[in-house]
Amino acid sequence: MTDHERDHDLVVYGATGFVGALVAAYLADHGPDGVRIALGGRSREKLEQLRGRLGVDWPLIVAAADDEIAMAKLAASAQVVATTVGPYLKHGRTLVRACAAAGTDYVDLTGEVAFHRQSIDDNEEMSRSTGARIVHSCGFDSIPSDLGVHVLHQLVRGDDAGQLTDTTLVVTSLRGGFSGGTIDSMRTQVDVLRADRDLRRVAASAYSLSPDRKAEPELGRQEDAVSMPGRAVDRSLSGHVGPFMMASYNSRVVRRSNALRGWAYGRSFRYREAQSTGTSPAAPVIAAGLKVGLGALLAGLSLPPTRFVLDRVLPKPGSGPDEKTRRNGHFTMDIFTTTTTGARYRSRFRAKGDPGYAATAVMLGESALALVLDRDKLPPSDGGVLTPATALGDVLVDRLRATGVEISAKKLA
Repeated sequence: MTDHERDHDLVVYGATGFVGALVAAYLADHGPDGVRIALGGRSREKLEQLRGRLGVDWPLIVAAADDEIAMAKLAASAQVVATTVGPYLKHGRTLVRACAAAGTDYVDLTGEVAFHRQSIDDNEEMSRSTGARIVHSCGFDSIPSDLGVHVLHQLVRGDDAGQLTDTTLVVTSLRGGFSGGTIDSMRTQVDVLRADRDLRRVAASAYSLSPDRKAEPELGRQEDAVSMPGRAVDRSLSGHVGPFMMASYNSRVVRRSNALRGWAYGRSFRYREAQSTGTSPAAPVIAAGLKVGLGALLAGLSLPPTRFVLDRVLPKPGSGPDEKTRRNGHFTMDIFTTTTTGARYRSRFRAKGDPGYAATAVMLGESALALVLDRDKLPPSDGGVLTPATALGDVLVDRLRATGVEISAKKLA
C-alpha cells in the first residue's frame, strides 16, 4: 500500500488525553491545509466532543490500545501515527508493533527506557524490512537533548575542530507544571523494573539503548545524577548544578544517536545532564537536595507503605497544569562540550510554554508533520527504531525554529 492509498496522512492517537488534546489543538491551528488528520482514542463520545471544540471535521477512529486487530487497522490507515497514550510500557507495545509491521511512521512521547529497549528488540528488524521510521521521545524528552547535541556536532564538524568529548547539558531555566501522566509513567517503570531483574540490569547501563553494546567504547562509569560547581562543567558557567530528573533517560537517547551515526560525535564522547541551582550560597545545598529528593521519590514509589501515601497525594493520570501555567512556562537548556582539539562550544535550546505540555505539543506536532510533509528532505533511512536526531535532524530543527524555538550553537572564547 502506498502513502497515497492510505486514508489518513496523520492519526493522533490518545487525542482526548491531556497531552493528546494539546497536540490535536496545535495541529488544528498550525497544520497546513490539505493534511488529512484523524483523531483516535477509546471513546467516540470524547472524540466527538474534542472535534467540536477544535472546530474541525477530521475523521474519528475508535480503538483500544490493547486491541491488536484495531491497532493494526489504525496503523495501516495512516502514513504517520503520533501517540500520546502512556505509560507506554502498559499501553504502547501493540501500536508501535502494528506501525512497524504496516510500514507506518510513528512518533511518541515516551521517557521510559524499558519501553524504548523493548521496542528496539521487538521492532528493529520488522521496521527495517517495511521502511517504517519508529521515532520515540519526540517531546521534552528527548528533543532538546538530542537536537541540542546534533547542532553542536554540526558546528564542530564544520569548523574541523575534532570530535566531542566531555559534554554536559545544563537546564539553566525551567518553569512548568507536573502531570499525573508523568507520575504514572514513573510508577509503571518502577513496577516493571522491580519485577524483571534482567530488564533492570539493562536499564541501569549507560548504553541500554545502544544498537550494539559490544561495539560501544569503554569510558568507565558515566553518572547521570551529578552535583558540582558550574565551572566544573565549563569555566563560563557560574553557580552550582545538581541532578536533572530526566538525565538517566535523555542521556541514553543521545548515546543511541551517536551509535546509530557510527559514533560520529566521537568514540570518547561522554554525555551527562544537570540542572542549575543558581549562584546563591545555598546553591550547593539545593543541588544536594535535588539528588536526595529524586532518590526518595523513586524509593517511595518502590515501597508499598510509602507508595500508598504517594498514590493518594501525587497528581492522577489525565490531569495536568492549567492553561495559565502552560502559557507562562518556559525552559532553556545549554549544552557545553570540549573537543579533541581542546576547543569549547555551547549549544542552546530555548522555548516558551510549559516544557512537558505546551512546548511538547509543538515538538510532537512538528515531528509528525516533518514525517508527513518533508520526507524527501529527511536524513536517508531504511527505517528502524530511530531517534529524533537520526530520523528528523535538520528538518525538525528548521521546523521548530520557524515556531519561535531557539536552537543555536557557537564556539566559546
